[in-house]
Amino acid sequence: MEKSLEQRVSHALSEVALCTELKALEALRVMWLGRQGHVTALAQKIGTLPEDQRKTFGIAVNHAKESLQRAFEERQTQLARLATERRLKEEYVDCTLPSTPELTGYLHPLTRTQQELEAIFQDMGFQHLAGPDIENEFLNFTALNMPELHPARQMHDTFFVDLPATPEGRFLLRTQTSPVQIRAMRDWGAPLRMFSIGSTYRSDSDATHTPMFHQVEALVIEEGIHFGHMKGCITEVCARFFGVNNLKLRLRPSFFPFTDPSAEVDIPCHKEGGRLVFGEGDQWLEILGSGMVHPKVLEYGGLDPKKHQGFAFAFGVDRLAMLKYGLPDLRSFFEGDQRWLGACGFSPYDRER
Repeated sequence: MEKSLEQRVSHALSEVALCTELKALEALRVMWLGRQGHVTALAQKIGTLPEDQRKTFGIAVNHAKESLQRAFEERQTQLARLATERRLKEEYVDCTLPSTPELTGYLHPLTRTQQELEAIFQDMGFQHLAGPDIENEFLNFTALNMPELHPARQMHDTFFVDLPATPEGRFLLRTQTSPVQIRAMRDWGAPLRMFSIGSTYRSDSDATHTPMFHQVEALVIEEGIHFGHMKGCITEVCARFFGVNNLKLRLRPSFFPFTDPSAEVDIPCHKEGGRLVFGEGDQWLEILGSGMVHPKVLEYGGLDPKKHQGFAFAFGVDRLAMLKYGLPDLRSFFEGDQRWLGACGFSPYDRER
């Protein structure tokens, strides 16, 4: 029986040596060493043999199994090496062909501008607070000293949301980030130094206006706050953002329902090489609105206007991005054109401010 086994194993080893494909070699391995293979069947017969033959035949079966396993492994290694050598000869790379371009991600100019503003305000000790995009009429209008018949509440200016009204009025997409001021005064009280950045919505669309835009707003409330503090704070923010030392601003009287007195803030500029240069020149460009917080707004925020004073100022993040980086059309910000982003975007690894 052992002699017959040696002959069969010798035949199997010859077949292994003649295999030229890994697939055929695997099929041969399963036939001999698999669960239903020849060697497995022989091992199962050991228990049926007479006791004096079991040991000798068992040793022969184990030897055959080891020989076959070693042969299969060695041939598999050989065939894998041969397949690699064949691929190296048949396949090649033409180094003269243009390489596949690598896609690089860019920061959107709005993202970059928002990061810059956040860094400036936080460095100046302002706390970043946020509010919901869907507000009620009371927080968006009434608490900001815009009564029920104020024109800003008209349908052609505001996107109202089809939700059940509450005692604080209908719901709408907020037209400004100012409701965050009321929430902050109610939640944090005074003293308060906060800023908010977020999306706002108005029914308007042209080269410099979009139905959705982004706004940053700052609020300071303490005892003894006056107009000079506001001017100094705005000057510092603008000087840091535009990178101008000794920046001079022009404040013009204006009107906003939620501040009194109110002022528009202009920055000096001039044209040089077809682009605007900020910080000097005989021309002026309006960049933001500001003012001392109206007493009624303080009352709606739960504060005593006889004890606390404050100032607030706000500007469009989109407009600042256009001015600083020379982008002429606001609508490009929202078109999702990868070519535009590649030309106007910023490297995410560029941390210079």
